[in-house]
Amino acid sequence: MSYQNGLKNLFENWSGEKILTFSPLPESGSPRKYFRITGAFKTAIGVFNTNKQENKSFIYLSKHFLKNSLNVPKIYRSDLPNNIYLIEDLGNQTIFSFLEENKNKNKNKFNDELEIVYKKTIEQLPRFQITAAKKLDYSKCYPVPKFDKQSMLWDLNYFKYYFLRLAGISFDEQKLENDFNTLADFLLQADCNYFMYRDFNPRNIMLKNGEPYFIDYQGGRKGALQYDIASFLFSSKADLSFSLKEEFLEYYIAKAKGIKPFNRKEFLKYYDGYVLIRLLQMFGAYGYRGNFEGKAYFLKSIPYAVKNLEWLLKYHRPKINTYELFNSLRQIVNSSELKKFDWNFSVDGKLTVRVNSFSYRKKIPADLSGNGGGFVFDCRAIPNPGRIDKYKPLNGKDKPVQNFLDDQPEAQTFLKGTYDLVDKSVENYINRKWTDLMVSYGCTGGQHRSVYCAEKLAEHLASKYKIGIKLIHTNLGKK
Repeated sequence: MSYQNGLKNLFENWSGEKILTFSPLPESGSPRKYFRITGAFKTAIGVFNTNKQENKSFIYLSKHFLKNSLNVPKIYRSDLPNNIYLIEDLGNQTIFSFLEENKNKNKNKFNDELEIVYKKTIEQLPRFQITAAKKLDYSKCYPVPKFDKQSMLWDLNYFKYYFLRLAGISFDEQKLENDFNTLADFLLQADCNYFMYRDFNPRNIMLKNGEPYFIDYQGGRKGALQYDIASFLFSSKADLSFSLKEEFLEYYIAKAKGIKPFNRKEFLKYYDGYVLIRLLQMFGAYGYRGNFEGKAYFLKSIPYAVKNLEWLLKYHRPKINTYELFNSLRQIVNSSELKKFDWNFSVDGKLTVRVNSFSYRKKIPADLSGNGGGFVFDCRAIPNPGRIDKYKPLNGKDKPVQNFLDDQPEAQTFLKGTYDLVDKSVENYINRKWTDLMVSYGCTGGQHRSVYCAEKLAEHLASKYKIGIKLIHTNLGKK
């Protein structure tokens, strides 16, 4: 029996109703599969997850939190041998989507309505960390009972292998490993006897009737208070101002101390270090999910995370001796390679066409809009000026190279064919009020033909349509 049929049977047995709709929900960062299932009067979210231990942890923690009157989804039915369970349907609105809607309405300003929602959420966090931590059996947490040194080193190596390599950052492996150990030892000096939610961010908090409800805590374990509030305030695409981050941090400290008094100075001593390790974990996730799993929308968060990192290094750098680590972080902040992810999408709802040149020796550029589609044109069938000595040191933006290709009939026929195809899509997208289209031209080295064609298409579109155009040469000047 397929897991879809298993979920349908589970729903019908629980609800006593025939299924009217069975709809998959959009994919997220995890491999779990979610479905909204509705009957005549009842609805539920069906979950399929092959990780049995993670399922057990989620159900245990959910029941424990519900006993403590926390806003988490009810567990309706479970069939753990078949990796499926039903939970309460909390709707579609997350704090992140609410934030985006309100910022769009209020010209990117954080208004009073958003502040109320954020403060309501922050008020609930210490109840998870402190109140519900009493009588919690950490042995049931997944994958380990506490955020110990090994867990920290997993995150730091995740960052090293899936982000630093992606970004082309140079580092001394042994010195960086030494610094990772230094950072972990420093963080473990904090009081680590609380429940650490682990992924407390605006995408994992639902809004139902104006109240926050909490999901995706199955990775929770014992740890420090600082990690979760750092995770929430430094969520990349939420893009909170740094003054708001400071204001909300003080609000959190006041609420947490109201439940269990602690030394504010001691808390702040380790806070910046926990901000740092959370940022590094997020960088690793963006690299892994975006680059290796092909979920390009994760790459869109990189510029926001870089902005947070730059601020941390400038104003709140943790006071520890980790030269190699901070040398790598400065390279991230100054990286031209990462600037290609800084793509502001459509302005005022108008169509924006992103035109790329690239090298087939590298990767085809990712569509950061998340829409998929678009065009990839192979320029390698047209004459290559890179094989002619006088053009080798030049590129497709230089006039001599452009004059050479202007005189090549094959190049002009090729370009006209791409114009005809792209024009049809542009006109269709404008009529349908779509906002993003990507066109990429590739050649062997990404220096001459692809650059020329991308430049020419950008000129052509600018002369014909009133649209936004982003021209990016991803490999220009690289070998």
